[in-house]
Amino acid sequence: MIDKKWIGHELRTSQLPIERGRLRFFAKAIGETDPVYTDEAAARAAGYADLPAPPTFLFAAELDSGANEQLLADLGVPLSKLLHGEQAFSYHRPACAGDTVTVRSRVEDIYDKKNGALEFVVKTSRATNQRGELVAEMRAVMVCRN
Repeated sequence: MIDKKWIGHELRTSQLPIERGRLRFFAKAIGETDPVYTDEAAARAAGYADLPAPPTFLFAAELDSGANEQLLADLGVPLSKLLHGEQAFSYHRPACAGDTVTVRSRVEDIYDKKNGALEFVVKTSRATNQRGELVAEMRAVMVCRN
């Protein structure tokens, strides 16, 4: 069982410099065809300062930093038992190429279902840009099969 002492635990801060090439690659990988995500002129014509990050891109910050892997190790959850349960985003302003996004996350809840056969870890995150402005709030639920 995942120890509930981890509720309230804050993950190490993650920073993600947003680069045009990576945004284009991500847009292609998710099948995004709107030129606003790949063409600077189209992005600027749509009112963005530069190429905007596609909707789920900010999730990459903690993947790159290793913060999620460290959390799983701390919780004692093997990757082979992990399922992606849920993910939600609430956007406050765009993140664009040239920005650096900082993500701060914490474990909000840990609970189980089916007499412990499934354990759930709820993580919330706040992403801010280099000016300290709130870009997005994120919520993820990880499921561990026992």
